Amino acid sequence: MSESPSGQQILLRHGEQTAVVVELGGALRDYSVDGHPVLDGSSAEEHITGGRGQLLVPWPNRIGAGRYRWKDQDLQLPLTEPEKGNAIHGLLRWTSWQVIEREEHRALLGATLWPQPGYPFHLDVRVGYVLGAEGLTVTVVARNLGADTAPYGVGQHPYLTVGTEVVDDAVLLVPARRWLPLDDAGMPLAAEDVTGTPFDFRTAKAVGGQRLDTAFAELEWDSSGRAVVRLAHPSGSHGTDLWLGEGTEYVQVYTGDTLPERRRRGIAVEPMSCPPNAFRSRNGLVELEPGALHTFRWGLQAWRQRD
Repeated sequence: MSESPSGQQILLRHGEQTAVVVELGGALRDYSVDGHPVLDGSSAEEHITGGRGQLLVPWPNRIGAGRYRWKDQDLQLPLTEPEKGNAIHGLLRWTSWQVIEREEHRALLGATLWPQPGYPFHLDVRVGYVLGAEGLTVTVVARNLGADTAPYGVGQHPYLTVGTEVVDDAVLLVPARRWLPLDDAGMPLAAEDVTGTPFDFRTAKAVGGQRLDTAFAELEWDSSGRAVVRLAHPSGSHGTDLWLGEGTEYVQVYTGDTLPERRRRGIAVEPMSCPPNAFRSRNGLVELEPGALHTFRWGLQAWRQRD
């Protein structure tokens, strides 16, 4: 049997929960609770497409034209979204991550981001996946190993499902006061109030035919310091809460309309430390000083109404 195109498969278990993390990009390939899929993920035999479960380091989303200026340097990144002329989703999606620690219910993986053209900075990045009583918790920690302050952002790209054939019938709640319109290249314009717009999901409503590839800002935090995005089955019988924690200031919601192989099958709910184009706008951008750490935390909690 040939090796999976996503490399080593790391199976985690805790009670009725299972998750699979993969060597390629340290990605979250699968997460299920009591046999019910929480993610519209991928199989071990498939190539990862659409960013499914991938870690987005050292920036989430897009950098316009892949160009930015940093500390009197003009830097050019590879254009990994050539159709729009952008650099997209960081530099560690297609590299091998090493297993550092592993137990039945948890795994810690790590990768080194070496100085390279367009990003001449040196980072150590680790991601921890832990299954517990509250579901799945994901923690990404980056340390600057270099001598220069580095621009930094992080995100992750899971697709949620509640078992509907397409996302139209699913019920979505996004606790955010503002949304970011995009130009034709996918770059954000000035944030706007969601009130009175189709982008106001502060009260849960069906997705319907709405096309979303939208960043949300000014999240509403609960007493535990989390903002919770909820996707529910139209019957209200079950759903998933994706909570945003430390280091998470934005969330991108994507209904998968441009995915020919799995169009509108799941909703990507992407926790992000910064919005698209942050290397250029500086909005939400972390200036990671030499030796400094940045922590980014989010998680998933599936729920089901009992008869």
